[in-house]
Amino acid sequence: MNALDQVFVNLQGWLVGLAPAGLRALAAMVLIIAGLMAVFGSCFALTTVMERKALGRMQNRYGPNRVGPCGLFQPLADAVKMLIKEDVVPFSADRVVHFLAPLVLTVPIWLAFSLLPFGRNMTAVNLDAGVLVFFAIGSASELAVFMAGWSSQNKYSLIGAMRAIAQMISYEVPLVLSVVPVVMLAGALSLEQIVQAQAGYAFGFLPRWNVLTPWGMVGLGLFLTAATAESNRSPFDLPEGESEIIAGYLTEYSGFKYALFFLGEYLGLFAITGLAVTLFLGGWQAPLPWLAWLPSWFWFALKFAALMAVFIWVRGALPRLRLDQRLNFSWKFLVPLALVNILAAALWHLSRQWNPIFAAAGARWLLGLAIIFPTYVWLGRTVNPLFVPVREYSYAE
Repeated sequence: MNALDQVFVNLQGWLVGLAPAGLRALAAMVLIIAGLMAVFGSCFALTTVMERKALGRMQNRYGPNRVGPCGLFQPLADAVKMLIKEDVVPFSADRVVHFLAPLVLTVPIWLAFSLLPFGRNMTAVNLDAGVLVFFAIGSASELAVFMAGWSSQNKYSLIGAMRAIAQMISYEVPLVLSVVPVVMLAGALSLEQIVQAQAGYAFGFLPRWNVLTPWGMVGLGLFLTAATAESNRSPFDLPEGESEIIAGYLTEYSGFKYALFFLGEYLGLFAITGLAVTLFLGGWQAPLPWLAWLPSWFWFALKFAALMAVFIWVRGALPRLRLDQRLNFSWKFLVPLALVNILAAALWHLSRQWNPIFAAAGARWLLGLAIIFPTYVWLGRTVNPLFVPVREYSYAE
């Protein structure tokens, strides 16, 4: 069991041992980088085709089914198409910034993967402030979007970039606030330590994952909602709504640079999904004690795939929102609810010390729900009133 669990760690050690003594540190870095790029590059190709097939089934139409068996070679055909398409750059554009924008979006995300614990002893870089570094790396996406819109010297691209940045900044606040309870109760910013804090089983079979607490359940919902908006996915994909605003900040991009933006968005979605697994779903911990014999990286991959399926389902099920609806939803609903959730997490932790009655999990659940549920209902009625006035339409005569 241990050999299968540590198969990738042992393989890396064996390959590094083949290198000369003076180059082993460099060889280890190269192997980690190559492994991350191979795994998540393959995930990008597989996710795109599976997502298109799933959306086709949900919308009663065919997905990709022409290139290769069952259409599985469609990502390869798309890559060849993007590589051979002409790279058109506007005459008045800032060519240097126009070229750098997709790279600024894509390259930093590969660094974020190095912080995630994919399994036992499978963290490339274990930093004490891993959560902070992860969000610091993610902030490069706003800069890349602004660079793309400004460098195009196109008013539609610039307005689209401003629209996208407004959304990304608005949803970055609840995204970070949803992580605060996890950091508070784990007492650490290291992703490895956060996973270890969720180890063990209550009553011998119930995992101690953060999602199985009232504040963790709400925190995961807040995190996934904000992550969807940060990744510009439906129903928060107005910055790239081709049918409304001619692709927004991507208007003046073509060829492989255009493809890099979508690669960056999918990689960012993979990274933030891996962070959700780490923070709320126990990371690589098994859901039941008698299933712990399966490799730790298998459980991480299974949880990762389950969350990706949720993102695909949401894209096919929900319609696109207006800009004002999205911003109101963030500032008037998600942010206040995230602040109340921090209070609920603090009371969950402190109530055990106040009274022996609250030491029981059921009593603490009732306390958490008594704080969160009324707030959820009240904020929901504020953003979306129960009684909506009838719209009055006026027509030009």
